[in-house]
Amino acid sequence: MTTYLIKRLGQSALVILLTVSTVFVLIRMAPGDPAAAFAPPNATTEDLALIRTQLGLDGSITSQYFTFLGQLFTGDLGTSYSFRAPAFDVVLDRVPYTITLALAAIALTAVVALPLGIWMARRADTARETGANIAGVAAQSMPEFWSGVMLLTVFSVLLPVLPSSGFTTWGGLVLPAVTVALLQVALISRLVRREMVANLTAPYLTVARAHGIPERRLVWGYALGNSAIPVLTALGTRFAAMLNGVVVVEVVFSWPGVGSLVVRALETRDYPLIQATVLVTAALAILAQLLIDLLYPLLDPRVRLGKATAR
Repeated sequence: MTTYLIKRLGQSALVILLTVSTVFVLIRMAPGDPAAAFAPPNATTEDLALIRTQLGLDGSITSQYFTFLGQLFTGDLGTSYSFRAPAFDVVLDRVPYTITLALAAIALTAVVALPLGIWMARRADTARETGANIAGVAAQSMPEFWSGVMLLTVFSVLLPVLPSSGFTTWGGLVLPAVTVALLQVALISRLVRREMVANLTAPYLTVARAHGIPERRLVWGYALGNSAIPVLTALGTRFAAMLNGVVVVEVVFSWPGVGSLVVRALETRDYPLIQATVLVTAALAILAQLLIDLLYPLLDPRVRLGKATAR
């Protein structure tokens, strides 16, 4: 286990470095000038050159990159151009909101998708299961911005029972979480259905039925237990993706998370803020995946992390 953790942490550090380095190069190759975003309308060429110097953008990409690496290894991600504050601190202020939204959405997904997938599996190839499948495909096909706008229209305009934006109260979490969870429920429920159908018809379950084990225990204990690893992997992957910022949903609901922060950073070409956002969200996503991997042996004792058995 210790060897596995050390290896994974080393791989994670390399992935984060490569990701941040790629973003560093790409944002500087993109058209546009950050100095122009902060210069007054009547700024001269000399004014723009002075602003670039102040922002540390007057050198070559190579020199800027090595300066960035030196700051990175000392924990300094630079100062945000637009917030005039350390970029790392600005991102950390937004991270709790994104984590809150991701946790709420993934919890809602699990609560709805698991029973729904089991229900579909037990009624496989029936008219009701076909109808549920069609509804799942429809939910999976709806863009998140459209779902969000429709929920806003119904529950904040026609029936003003929930806040339309922000996170001033816990009620403000409901609509964004439901919007994010709609797509995830469609994906996860169909996965659960597929895994459960395979397990419900497996020989070991037939033998268990012959021994008189109650059907409820067979479904929720045996079959679901053997479907746990692929389902947990899918939930972990979706949760990690949410930690990278559900940009569209956060913009629609004015959610003060990392996604809306990325949009602002891109609009103002705030290089330090973009780099800090990528670094923090990548680290969170990798940490989530690592935690999922560590849960595998608890779900299936046959799984041994970091060991390969040859027979």
